[in-house]
Amino acid sequence: MYFCILIAKVKENTTSGNNEKVSVKIGNIDLGEFPLLLAPMEDVSDPPFRFVCKQNGVDMMYTEFISSEGLIRDAVKSRKKLDIFEYERPIGIQIFGSNIESMREATEIASQVEPDLIDINYGCPVKNVACKGAGASLLQDINKMVKMTEAVVKSTHLPVTVKTRLGWDDNTKNVVEVAERLQDVGIQALTIHGRTRSQMYKGQADWTLIREIKRNPRTRIPIFGNGDIDSPEKAMNWMKEYEVDGIMVGRASIGYPWIFREIRHFYETGQLLAPPTLEERVETCRTHFQKSIEWKGEKLGIFEMRRHYSNYFKGIDNSREYRAKLVTLDNPSDINSMLDEIKDTLLLQDV
Repeated sequence: MYFCILIAKVKENTTSGNNEKVSVKIGNIDLGEFPLLLAPMEDVSDPPFRFVCKQNGVDMMYTEFISSEGLIRDAVKSRKKLDIFEYERPIGIQIFGSNIESMREATEIASQVEPDLIDINYGCPVKNVACKGAGASLLQDINKMVKMTEAVVKSTHLPVTVKTRLGWDDNTKNVVEVAERLQDVGIQALTIHGRTRSQMYKGQADWTLIREIKRNPRTRIPIFGNGDIDSPEKAMNWMKEYEVDGIMVGRASIGYPWIFREIRHFYETGQLLAPPTLEERVETCRTHFQKSIEWKGEKLGIFEMRRHYSNYFKGIDNSREYRAKLVTLDNPSDINSMLDEIKDTLLLQDV
């Protein structure tokens, strides 16, 4: 018989009367009272980006999603995504696939690099994933999803978590059933993006079913909400309204890793933190750039960093001009000189 111990929360009495603190746990990973998670995002949440998010207070992060087929075939790109660093902990490796045996083998490979957990992607909506029977496609075959999840759980000594969506479309919102059945085969946390696959990233995220799962007496694992969190106020309002154990932030963190410290400050004080200074924007962009070339090499690091420049300078006068200059440069010293020039210009404007 298969036994699974699900220890999700540890309650600690505080010294202030009957107030009670709740420490959210995944296995033995203690994430504190209100964890903030960085969403796994393809071509975004690589080690350089994770570094600047960690500097700004994110509690847990995930790798970009990794193809199970790529791992078992020893594909260079898939193997490279297994790179994790001690300062990133706790960190999860996220895998996806359509074949149960491939997912089992990929789990064993990913477990060897000793992340803190393994996460399964049942939420990716893009065609080249979902139309191949992986990601959100599994929401159309819950029995297969359950079998795949059980195979992953049995293939690792690490906690297994899942990220998914509400359902395939508005007529098949089956995440309540998904939550119960995946919990029964051993997952230790569930993150739910408040959209269906057919919505992609359009429209507004709906967290009402997430709250329904939280209120389900059978739910024993942490439930994290994802989708449309783009400000400290919304993070706090939705945490209270939908009763989630924590929040995962994705697109709002791109070019703005400070969102994590701003949410944390608002949670702890009830006050809004001042936005990053213009100098801090430039220096964080520089750190991201330096980490990019350290991890990817000079040529690829410079090329892939180009997608981030416009995000770091969004909302600043002449931001298009800055990006246009930066994307033409292919030498680290020239890029650093340009960042110095941008910083000096911005500081003069701010006087």
